[in-house]
Amino acid sequence: MQPSGFNISEPSIDTYILVVNGKPEGPYSIDELKARKVKPGDFVRNGAMDDYKEAHEVAELRQLFGFKKQALPLQYFGSFDQRAIAAVLDWLIVSAGFVFIAFAAMLIIPDKFIRAVVTIAIIALIPIAKIIYNTKMESGPKQGTYGKQLLGIRVCDIYGEQVSLSKALSRNLAKYVSTLTLFIGYLMCFFNKKQQCLHDLMADTLVIKGRLDG
Repeated sequence: MQPSGFNISEPSIDTYILVVNGKPEGPYSIDELKARKVKPGDFVRNGAMDDYKEAHEVAELRQLFGFKKQALPLQYFGSFDQRAIAAVLDWLIVSAGFVFIAFAAMLIIPDKFIRAVVTIAIIALIPIAKIIYNTKMESGPKQGTYGKQLLGIRVCDIYGEQVSLSKALSRNLAKYVSTLTLFIGYLMCFFNKKQQCLHDLMADTLVIKGRLDG
């Protein structure tokens, strides 16, 4: 999101807006960025980017300027309450369809025993469906489930980039470890600077929120 209150030309794919002292300037070419001695932590945006990124997050600038990729600043991390509310919303979203099917099965199947078995089997599928739902959406372009999207947070690796399908799956399977610790694994986010739960630490992932929001 572009900082408000400033009128500047829209950059092309080959030029960048540079934020200096909180004010966007440019657009500048690569040579002009070099002349201005752009630093890894400076915010930039070109015509192909939807939002500003720190210079070290842009592959082209890392290659040209020799920047090393850095971990995200602390203020970007999603809070425990955001994550908890998102989780509740996601459980409701995933469970709704299965509860409807189970209710329909109870009305259609006349035999009480078969009806109970089918209903239990349908309900038992919810945790599996939740893992598939989380894994697919967290590894997708939105980097988060519908619940996370509503709360403005997303899952990423320690550099803020989209996670692979396998990493998203390992993160969601590791949640069972966090649960088996009597939920201490979830509370660990209060005791580390990156607000990572146990399953985040195991999968080497973060939950972050939006940046430069107005």
